[in-house]
Amino acid sequence: MSSPLHDDTALRAPPIAFDNSYVRLPPQFFADQAPTPVAAPQLIKFNEVLARELGLDVETLKQNAAAIFSGNELLPGSQPIAMAYAGHQFGNFVPQLGDGRAILLGEVKDRNGKRRDIQLKGPGPTPFSRRGDGRAALGPVLREYIVSEAMHAFGIPTTRALAAVTSGEPVYREEVLPGAVFTRVAASHIRVGTFQFFAARGDTESVRTLADHVIARHYPEIRDRKNPYLALLEAAADRQASLIARWLHVGFIHGVMNTDNMTVSGETIDFGPCAFMDAYDPATVFSSIDRNGRYAYANQPAIGQWNLARLGETLIPLIDSSVDAAIDLANTVIKAYGERFQAYWLAGMRAKIGLVSEEDGDLDLIQSLLATMQQQNADFTLAFRRLAALAGDGDVSDFAATFNDPQSVAPWLERWRERLARDPQAPAARAEAMRKVNPAFIPRNHRIEQAIEAAVEDGDFSLFEALLKVLATPYQDQPAFAPYAEPPLPTERVLQTFCGT
Repeated sequence: MSSPLHDDTALRAPPIAFDNSYVRLPPQFFADQAPTPVAAPQLIKFNEVLARELGLDVETLKQNAAAIFSGNELLPGSQPIAMAYAGHQFGNFVPQLGDGRAILLGEVKDRNGKRRDIQLKGPGPTPFSRRGDGRAALGPVLREYIVSEAMHAFGIPTTRALAAVTSGEPVYREEVLPGAVFTRVAASHIRVGTFQFFAARGDTESVRTLADHVIARHYPEIRDRKNPYLALLEAAADRQASLIARWLHVGFIHGVMNTDNMTVSGETIDFGPCAFMDAYDPATVFSSIDRNGRYAYANQPAIGQWNLARLGETLIPLIDSSVDAAIDLANTVIKAYGERFQAYWLAGMRAKIGLVSEEDGDLDLIQSLLATMQQQNADFTLAFRRLAALAGDGDVSDFAATFNDPQSVAPWLERWRERLARDPQAPAARAEAMRKVNPAFIPRNHRIEQAIEAAVEDGDFSLFEALLKVLATPYQDQPAFAPYAEPPLPTERVLQTFCGT
């Protein structure tokens, strides 16, 4: 007796094993929304390394990547939704924002058992689009791909880039631009603004449901605490303090630190008008929409605290039945954030100048270097990288040449050497440790713009690929890419960056 024929493809597991938890929350948390198909998607980039980390079937995905990562083809198990949230934008509260040009396809558990979101950016309108088209232009997609992957290579918590495709359709902004869709991976897309959405409506039970979900997903170690909601605020504050300190260590400026752009997981998210400093100046602003410098480089720690205060406000009814007692408890956490940030920042800056021991005068030593860098227009990244070389057997002239007047840094170098003499490290070990925290390469703004211009104007993605390659190992000297370590020429400087909406 012959056995029936079977279609082997029907027996295969889907290439993405979705395991969705957010859609099991009450319906007010999101809107069901499928992506709107695009005309002629073409794959720009598929991050196979990340895909394998997520446990995805890479070979199957590659066969139809353009359709899958444009939203034209929904895989089994996907339950696409647009998430609801509110937010303070430049200090002004907007009670309803939500995913206006993003759709969460679903969640997976990666090879380490951690839950990760897979989201499309630019897949078409949603109920939260506010008359927008829900689409993304090619330039912002490439910027987010480059910068988010660079942040990962720096070791800084961040959302990741899984794929980018062109849509084959134009998008209409100030000018007509080629459209694209970006696939983003995150620990979750839950924001401070998600809590604000329900708190603004007086929906305490939804705030509690959301808080319980966040604790289970991101902070399971606090679930059994006497006051888990206060512990949630503490945990979020600690992660934000650490995250923003690490931004400052590499000269990163987020550009739009609105509460809807601040995750409760502690990941960097939303790379719209972000940029990296060239010459050190704490007042540096690149974002074209940040006209008053609210989110300038040096303001980011204080804005982090301000955003956490907004999170604390939403948790007041959960922290204590007495409003006054709850406010006192939350304020204690918010005030402690400053000390947390300072400790993380100072520890990182000690490492950047080659110290493993601690002395009371270290802060002054670091601030003195930064002040000289500012006065002398020194490039932030180059100065620290060349200092790492000097800690070994490097030439002092290379480091000094970073400053307009090379002699201006001589007094600081004398103080630094005196301090190193009291620090228990061999010169070679110190130099190696410094190279691991002072990148040789960052996503220079002019390089990103060059890559975007080549792609948008000529369909040439070679500069985009080159940037990804060099930034994959930013702490290694790469002689073949030496020009990528250099700051821009005066004619190459990028003074403004723009939001992708």
